[in-house]
Amino acid sequence: MASDRVDKPLPDIPEDDGSREEKSFGNVFAELESVDLPLGTTLRSVYDDQPNAHKRFMEKLDIRIRNHDREIEKMCNFHHQGFVDAITELLKVRADAEKLMGQVTDTNRRLQDAGREVTAQTEEVIRCRIQQRNMATTVEKLQLCIPVLEMYSKLKEQLESKRYYAALKTMEQLEEVYIPRVSQYRFCQIMAENLPKLREEIKDISMSDLKDFLESIRKHSDKIGETAMKQAQQHRTFNSAVQKQASGMGYGKPLYSLNGQIPSQNNGLGLEDDDQSEEEVLTAQDLVDFSPVYRCLHIYTVLGDRETFENYYRKQRKKQARLVLQPQSNMHETVAGYRRYFNQIVGFFVVEDHILHATQGLVTRAFTEEIWNMALSKIIAVLRTHSSYCSDPDLVLELKNLIVVFADTLQGYGFPVNRLFDLLFEIRDQYNETLLKKWALVFREIFDLDNYSPIPVETEEDYRSVISRFPFHDVEIEKQDFPKKLPMSQSVPQIYIQVKEFIYASLKFSESLHRSSTEIDDMLRKSTNLLLTRTLSGCLQNLIKKPHIGLTELVQIIINTTHLEQACKYLEDFITNITNVSPETAHTTRLYGLSTFKDARHAAEGEIYTKLNQKIDEFIQLADYEWGMPESDGRASGYLMDLINFLRSTFQVFTHLPGKVAQTACMSACKHLSTSLMQMLLDSELKQITMGAIQQFNLDVIQCELFASSEPVPGFQGDTLQLAFIDLRQLLDLFMVWDWSTYLADYGQPSSKYLRVNPSTALALLEKMKDTSKKNHIFSQFRKNDRDKQKLIETVVKQLRSLVNGMSQHS
Repeated sequence: MASDRVDKPLPDIPEDDGSREEKSFGNVFAELESVDLPLGTTLRSVYDDQPNAHKRFMEKLDIRIRNHDREIEKMCNFHHQGFVDAITELLKVRADAEKLMGQVTDTNRRLQDAGREVTAQTEEVIRCRIQQRNMATTVEKLQLCIPVLEMYSKLKEQLESKRYYAALKTMEQLEEVYIPRVSQYRFCQIMAENLPKLREEIKDISMSDLKDFLESIRKHSDKIGETAMKQAQQHRTFNSAVQKQASGMGYGKPLYSLNGQIPSQNNGLGLEDDDQSEEEVLTAQDLVDFSPVYRCLHIYTVLGDRETFENYYRKQRKKQARLVLQPQSNMHETVAGYRRYFNQIVGFFVVEDHILHATQGLVTRAFTEEIWNMALSKIIAVLRTHSSYCSDPDLVLELKNLIVVFADTLQGYGFPVNRLFDLLFEIRDQYNETLLKKWALVFREIFDLDNYSPIPVETEEDYRSVISRFPFHDVEIEKQDFPKKLPMSQSVPQIYIQVKEFIYASLKFSESLHRSSTEIDDMLRKSTNLLLTRTLSGCLQNLIKKPHIGLTELVQIIINTTHLEQACKYLEDFITNITNVSPETAHTTRLYGLSTFKDARHAAEGEIYTKLNQKIDEFIQLADYEWGMPESDGRASGYLMDLINFLRSTFQVFTHLPGKVAQTACMSACKHLSTSLMQMLLDSELKQITMGAIQQFNLDVIQCELFASSEPVPGFQGDTLQLAFIDLRQLLDLFMVWDWSTYLADYGQPSSKYLRVNPSTALALLEKMKDTSKKNHIFSQFRKNDRDKQKLIETVVKQLRSLVNGMSQHS
């Protein structure tokens, strides 16, 4: 070996004297014989040191090899004899070995022949033992596998029969008990892999059943709600009857239950529920099968996914709630639309209440309250909107009754409904508005059909018929013999009856609102006040303003309003009898009918004055004076006599009016007549007037004064009525007498004879006469009297102008 060679001392190589090359090659050979240094570096040093180093190195290498060969030869020669002896001994042993080999082979052959039969039998025994062991193992494993297969078969049967909850229990046993015993088999692994899929199938099937259930209750909500509301209505009717027949007996608010029946007992009062006292009322369970919910809930609970199921159920029910709360666009047109809307909502919450109590935690009270609060806000908004479209009070009343039953039904299930009753007060205002509109039509029809004549009564029976409808008492009329007339017209008892009908109609809405008698009384009085002060007052005002209503009708309207005003106290008594609330109670609202009828009467009186003046104007428009006539006809104008006759006949009708009304009307007519005559005389379009025309005009004024002095309406003191024509009288006297000196001398003095004659009025009329004098100036200049009169007129005109100018400067 190389290492051995390295350890041996190298033979001495003769060195050339003084040669460094020898030493260098010696070091190279030492490095080559060593295995510790890399040969590449050593050989590279041989070639790189000096030229021809390779040749010299090879020569030295040959010398080195020869030296080693001599060493080897010496060593072989030293050990050769021992090697020869060893070979000789080995050759001696070969013969014995061959003989032993033959003996062993023969022995093996005999042994093989002898054991071949035993080996065959042994193998057969081994094979039988293996089969026996395999059979025992198979039986043992089959005994473990058979229960697994039986359970799996049972699982399949349960799935086919839709017994999903039992199937889940079977799966649980398979996974926890049976499959772990034989989990090493392939079929068990397939089973184990298939069980999660079966669970998902069960979840999907149960969820599908739940969806069918949700669709089913969506369809049956209407019927469920109808049944629940009918039950609530029967309870409310029953309790109302109990309270009426046994006041003071305390009965608790009825409890409504899905599984309950309407109480059929009459509590000894002989009261039974309408048409169903002996019949069982259908419940939600009778209409809807809730088993899919229970089954699905159990399945998801077993699968540990209950929260997912709860969230899904609540989410879907919220969606259904929003759909249920969406009303039809034409819901306000019929009560059936409202009833269907309420039935669906009640049905929804009846189902939720049942689920709340029949399951544990699927829905919570907080969840149902959240849904109800959301629904309540939507319901109120919908009802507020749709009720505003209702113009029929009967429909609004039916809506109110539906809302009350709706509220009572849900209150029975524990839902707060105070906001619904607050809404009813808003709807009550709408109801009152529809009532007012309806009664406005009623009042107009009554007024249109009235003949505005006193009611004739032929017999005692007729008289009793009238006073049974209207509280009328007059001792003087009662003493009169039949036939006789009552002062009011037929519309008065009809209006009175209709006001009472309005109170009844208003009261219908106030029932079942859970309000005290005092509040109901207050509401009735306020609504009646609206009827009187707004509706009836408006109808009276419109009636008074109608063109076909004449003076006779206006007189009758004033008489009618007087009697209606007197009947207001009976209306207050009527309301008191209904509500049993004394009018002396604090904060009791009073009826404002007195002011209503007073205002109507004042309007009628004003209309009388207006129509009288219009009639006077119509007669005056017929006046046809010949303002240039030289002399008067000697008799009053025909139009004026017709006017006076009209006024006499009209004021005879006013005898039924209160004294002040007739006197005011007469005074107003006389003043208007006086003013109109004065305006006619001073008309700017009238340019010329003669003394003959003034004399004719004076005759007409005299007839007016005679009419005023004849006392057409009793009650005037002295010459009060004649004073209406005092301005005309003094003006005409001034011109008739031509007493300008007295007028100008006494002007401004309280004792003046012509105190009511205004200088501007006298100047205007005098200017018209002056123009007439100028027209006849050519002929009058030959007559001294006419010339003097013309000069006087001019002088008076100048003085009157100075008075007028002085008045304007003073003002």
